[in-house]
Amino acid sequence: NGFLGMVRQWQEFFYERNYAATPLLNPDFARLGEAYGIKSMTVTERAQVVPSVRTARQHDGPVLINFRVEQEDTVYPMVAAGASLHEMIRRPSKIVETAEDE
Repeated sequence: NGFLGMVRQWQEFFYERNYAATPLLNPDFARLGEAYGIKSMTVTERAQVVPSVRTARQHDGPVLINFRVEQEDTVYPMVAAGASLHEMIRRPSKIVETAEDE
């Protein structure tokens, strides 16, 4: 979705947000799917996830769902280079976001 997320995350955590070679230029994947006759949709908000997946499961044929994520979204847990598993970096907050969150 326009960036190499895990590489960007390492650049954020360990290289003072010195982002290099992580932005990507991509086509509109949903429109590309439609050009091939594939039912396609783009999800930009959490509240759209469940309805989109439900629609895809009910559709008789292929479906392409393009999930757009925030560039600064972070994936946890992660282990820094040279670190051991007991030194893994965990999510700062134990709150889990759901589709109802805004």
